[in-house]
Amino acid sequence: MSRFNTSTNHPLIPNANEYMYEKQFISIHSEDRNVLKFPLASDFEIELPQDYCNVQGVKLDTWSFPSNYYVFSQLQNNISLVFEITNPYNPSDFMVNDPLLVAMCDAMWAYKGKQYIATIEEGFYNPFQIATELTNRMNLAVTNVIVDYIQNTLNDAALLEQFNKTGYDQFVVAYNEVGQKLWFGNKSSEFIVSNNSQVYVTNTLAEATCTRQHYPDFSNWGLPAYLGFSRQVATTTTSSGGVYPRFYYGDSNMPGDNGFWLIPDTQYLGVNSSIPVYYLEAPFRVNLMGQSYFYIEIEGMNTIDETIPFSVNRFTSTTNGTTGVVKSAFAKIAVTTTPMSQWYDNYSLPVKIYNPPAERIRKLKIKVRYHNGALVDFGTTDFSIMLEFMLLRPQNKREYSAFTPESYS
Repeated sequence: MSRFNTSTNHPLIPNANEYMYEKQFISIHSEDRNVLKFPLASDFEIELPQDYCNVQGVKLDTWSFPSNYYVFSQLQNNISLVFEITNPYNPSDFMVNDPLLVAMCDAMWAYKGKQYIATIEEGFYNPFQIATELTNRMNLAVTNVIVDYIQNTLNDAALLEQFNKTGYDQFVVAYNEVGQKLWFGNKSSEFIVSNNSQVYVTNTLAEATCTRQHYPDFSNWGLPAYLGFSRQVATTTTSSGGVYPRFYYGDSNMPGDNGFWLIPDTQYLGVNSSIPVYYLEAPFRVNLMGQSYFYIEIEGMNTIDETIPFSVNRFTSTTNGTTGVVKSAFAKIAVTTTPMSQWYDNYSLPVKIYNPPAERIRKLKIKVRYHNGALVDFGTTDFSIMLEFMLLRPQNKREYSAFTPESYS
């Protein structure tokens, strides 16, 4: 009767140390999270439908992601372009006696040495759209400064009303289809594009949300990186005497311009037949496609080691080590389409192996981010993934005896 003794340390049914290998698939939808607690689809926790015991391994089996997230957003700090007007147009140099132009000149001279910030709308752009957007936003940044000067310094309502009819319109950004580069120009004033501004490093914009450590990398570090700039100040070239920059393959900004995308306004000429225009060409081709990969992190299951952007610091200059991250991600997903679309894929190679098997898994903490650490902004759209759990089911020890009826005869 000892087999009925519940106080014994020996199991009633001994384990055979034999296991059955079993696959269990779990489908996870980001919309099933607690949206009140986790408003972002790219960072949430979720409770699984049951306890998964004796988990030997976990891998990503299939997935479906939307491709209508923003390439340019406040979250990624890549919607702002910083520039300065270093030599504003002075109407007196060209014998122009226009009170409005004089007031605009005074406003820009009073603002000289300070940075203008042109902030584009969040979203996705093609090269022509980004050229038009930058033209309007750069002019708007200067317009706001001039309005503030006329309204608060000059206190001239009539002059302000006159200026508001047109605003500042001297900046022109054009896209060269052949060279695939952006050209920046001003019809009357000299300027620079301040690609070394601290705005791109410290993320100090009031609207920006700082959610990650900023690495001093050399790609995707801000809006200028997408426009074809390096982290150096871009200075302008001047052209005058009626010889103005031109694209020779055809029309540029409007039909019939014959490639002349930057010419001065007649009201700025005065007694002169021409005034200098200022322009520059982005050194590299435009790249508006955004990140090509993002990473899925699942707390406790990460198995992918990841390098990080090179940083010039004491560690990298005095050692031959790396500042990469060990076990930083669970899966790496290629972004195969551009907005707006949905893409599906399967078969991810990385597998998280537990040795010994994980006793119990019931809750997952999931994060979807880019290589630079910024969260993927899915907005109100959702995604779905399916995980494959590799389970070991312990088998009971069974002993069988075989006999024939003849043995009892």
